[in-house]
Amino acid sequence: MLLIPKKRRSIPALYPGAPYWLRYILPALLVYLLFMAWPLLDSVRLSFYTGNAANRSFTGFSNYVRLFAGGEVTDRYWGAFGQTWYFFAIHMLVQNVLGLLFAAMLSNATLRGRQVYQTIIFLPTTLAILVTGYLWKLILNPLWTRDVLTGAGLGALVYPWLGEASTALTAVSLVSCWQWVGIPTVMFVAAMGNVPGDLLEAASIEGANTWHQFRHIKLPIIMPVVGIVTILTFVNNFNAFDAVFAMTGPNGPPNYKTDLIGTLFYRVGMAGQHPVAIPDTGLGAAIATVTFFMLCCGVIPTLKRTQTKE
Repeated sequence: MLLIPKKRRSIPALYPGAPYWLRYILPALLVYLLFMAWPLLDSVRLSFYTGNAANRSFTGFSNYVRLFAGGEVTDRYWGAFGQTWYFFAIHMLVQNVLGLLFAAMLSNATLRGRQVYQTIIFLPTTLAILVTGYLWKLILNPLWTRDVLTGAGLGALVYPWLGEASTALTAVSLVSCWQWVGIPTVMFVAAMGNVPGDLLEAASIEGANTWHQFRHIKLPIIMPVVGIVTILTFVNNFNAFDAVFAMTGPNGPPNYKTDLIGTLFYRVGMAGQHPVAIPDTGLGAAIATVTFFMLCCGVIPTLKRTQTKE
């Protein structure tokens, strides 16, 4: 018996009347709407309610009033808000500037061992943040490293970096920069690889040094990538949680000086505030909603300014 294979249905047959490009992205779009857009919209809806899933009641804007009208919740939120901006500023000034510097060095064709250096810079990003956070917590603990640092003549570094309110968040930020500097480095290296060589050669013939070539040729060409890196840093830092959780815990010690919006949301909306430890999902959803609109206000203008106009 001759078996005739069934004729496969083409994309147009599955989605008749749909635009050609939509027929290909429709499955991914459905997954995005189901697992990303719908939870986001449901979080906005949840911010207008109070109580748990078994006993929830509509309260309108009361959660937003609690968040901004004053009291302990407001103090905690604005403290976490300012510290999140500080966390972001450290990453912009240290992580991304170092990434740009490393990329400028690695894009030099005369540099020997470029792949080795690039691997060393990128290697920390492959490590689990909980592991690196715990290791750095031990390294920064003077009880563990006092003898080693003193013996190496570095006794001035023996200091409770994570135990002092003035240095705890800076220490966490620098550890985070050390781990993630490989991401902007790789992106900047790829962008500089697309800079036309004839432009650099012409500039060299005209007498432009390395700095002038970078400032007037490379940097304007890679500016869209700089914008993307800025946006990724902004979004990731305002959603940051794991670095602080691994090194200081979700309560933002000492005295909430390492508290970020991410840890505040976790305590309020998921784990519950001490000592009651009952999650306030409505207030947590309000924090998440405000953060989302704040991210939109920061991302959209940055994306428009840094993208090349056609």
